Amino acid sequence: MSYGILIIEDEVVLAKKIAKYLTQNGYEVRVAGNGQDGMKMMETFLPDVVLLDFNLPGGMNGLEVLRRIRVSDPNSKVILVTGQGDIQLAVDAMKSGAYDYLSKPIMLSGLKILLERALGKEQKENLLSYYQGKEATQIDLEKIVGQCAAINRIKAQIKRITEAGRRLTQGTPPPVLITGETGTGKELVARAIHFGGLRNKAPFTELNLATIPSHIVESELFGFERGAFTDAHERKMGLVESANGGTLFLDEIGELPLAIQVKLLKLLEGYEIRRLGSIRSQKVDIQIVSATNRSLKDLVAAGTFRADLLFRLNTLNVDVPPLRERGEDIIILARHFARLFGQKYDRPCLELDESAGAEIVRYQWPGNVRELRNKMEQAVLLCDGQTIAAEHLDIPRELRIRETSVVASPGVPRRRADDYTSKATPMEDNQLAPGTTLEEAERDLVKRALREVGGNVSKAARRLGISRDQMRYRIEKYALADDD
Repeated sequence: MSYGILIIEDEVVLAKKIAKYLTQNGYEVRVAGNGQDGMKMMETFLPDVVLLDFNLPGGMNGLEVLRRIRVSDPNSKVILVTGQGDIQLAVDAMKSGAYDYLSKPIMLSGLKILLERALGKEQKENLLSYYQGKEATQIDLEKIVGQCAAINRIKAQIKRITEAGRRLTQGTPPPVLITGETGTGKELVARAIHFGGLRNKAPFTELNLATIPSHIVESELFGFERGAFTDAHERKMGLVESANGGTLFLDEIGELPLAIQVKLLKLLEGYEIRRLGSIRSQKVDIQIVSATNRSLKDLVAAGTFRADLLFRLNTLNVDVPPLRERGEDIIILARHFARLFGQKYDRPCLELDESAGAEIVRYQWPGNVRELRNKMEQAVLLCDGQTIAAEHLDIPRELRIRETSVVASPGVPRRRADDYTSKATPMEDNQLAPGTTLEEAERDLVKRALREVGGNVSKAARRLGISRDQMRYRIEKYALADDD
């Protein structure tokens, strides 16, 4: 990291020796020979750490300089250099706000360790402040619930991404873009990528760009120096810098303001940042994972998202399917959440009855897994006995799929699809018939695509822009396999 170190030391030979050593180790160094020059340099150089000698010429010793530094910049890290054996002076320095102290003669290797500790402490303090009240959940592949083909494919993708990261010999891992509707589990995938790789002991830092005002996004990401703007009363490390060595997860990346997109693109090109108001750039080693529930291609076409940034973010893509396309996973997830919330509310051994299972399958789940989780928690709270029934789910009637278009209730045969070979579908003239539901419209579109390609599933899937597995699921869902 290109951190700035200010050395306030009147012994010229010693100051040059320390400065040369630190420069060789990647630090940017400035030297002042007395307290007055050191205070002036504090205002222009904005150091990350000050190495301060006690015995200084000019009528202002190290303790006085330390007190003035603490007044002007309370968060500054100051290491006081004292004469050998001067324990009382070291105690006074710590009381005055020094981060630590060193005794002469200085061992350069010990100084380097102390500097790294001081700078690492700043990173940890910033992360603790950001994550206060948050749960840093560790996710691995085993915690991604589901057995459908799409979820198995995602698990395989995550495994390949983490294995590639382990084989990386130089540079940073490529960016990953996670796409999918709201509530499908994109953050779950991001955490699995981080905690399944070599960076799992380093920070996982997240920022939801839809939840913060656009005018503070830059300062949140890149940090700022004291005095960078009106309310910048003290230095703040940004989330990019805090994530150094780990993963930065940018949720809802489509909400990133255009002006900040340029800076994110620059970060992806060189992995360097500069705090607002700083004169120094710093190298960072991070993996960037982003997520969106919007079509970034549409945003590019609309002029609200940069095409070059999309290309960089989309080096690796993981597309998370909506819950309605996950087949039997819906019931598996419902039972999983029933057990989870049953344990939470001391209601073990809860089961779903047939009516609840049929209701869950019939519903479209526009809110996806997040909505299912919330409904199951509600059901656990409303259920009196050991069985969750349909009335405990509180699913809006107007959003239910008609029973005849999905898996039928027990004892009721599935209705065959209409014979569209002799009838025009409601969509053949690009208009919907009055009262047509979303399910009926989708069913007609799938039927027409199959008919136009002579029943070839792969060709029909490509025509609709979906995977073969997703096409197979819809064929089964709408009983098209039984139709001529």
